[in-house]
Amino acid sequence: MEWTPEILANKLYVVPTPIGNRGDITLRALHILRSVAVIACEDTRRTGLLLKAYGIVPRRLLRCDEHTESRCAQEVLQLLARGESVALVSDAGTPGLCDPGGELIRRVLEAGHEVSVLPGASALIPALVGSGLPSHPFLFWGFPPQRGNARHRRLAEIAACPWTSVLYEAPHRLQRLLEELHVLCSPQRRICIARELSKFHEEYLRGTVAECLQELQRRPRIRGECVVVLEGARRERDAD
Repeated sequence: MEWTPEILANKLYVVPTPIGNRGDITLRALHILRSVAVIACEDTRRTGLLLKAYGIVPRRLLRCDEHTESRCAQEVLQLLARGESVALVSDAGTPGLCDPGGELIRRVLEAGHEVSVLPGASALIPALVGSGLPSHPFLFWGFPPQRGNARHRRLAEIAACPWTSVLYEAPHRLQRLLEELHVLCSPQRRICIARELSKFHEEYLRGTVAECLQELQRRPRIRGECVVVLEGARRERDAD
């Protein structure tokens, strides 16, 4: 079926942007970013550079990060009340998924306005599918707490989860994460670390927790965004 650009409506469009490879953006996303009155974005400079790469000159960029989201929501509501169309983007991936945007979307819906979420780039699904582990059911945990009892409790929950677990982790905490999982669950539990997805140095590190930990210990430094996919405890018990 031939694609015809839509006429933009008075609503909030949630637009995923590439997580690395700039080819991973849809025609519809480009059309909306060219056409809306305002683009709410996590970082105006980064979004400006991204739009420039596609030859898009935005009418207006509005900052919407973790510190400004509440104020941005007020302004977006005023724009929508005037009949304008607004797009929401994050620095990379899908807004509201471990990125700012959730509060804005909630407040727009509560005010009775429409929200249209475009399918598109996200590290979550490529990592899950590429892991080779069961993809359903699965549970997405986002980023675990960085330290203390809260981190230990969350990782214990993840280790005990009967389904495939997907979580994000910063590269400088990745080895520590595997050391913690090595204690909390069987070292033979299967795991996959997806790193630098869609980028030149994309890598899937698959194996057991023990094997992947040994590999990370051999590396002087770990770079790039990381997604960790851990086999569910139920399947581990079934195998035993």
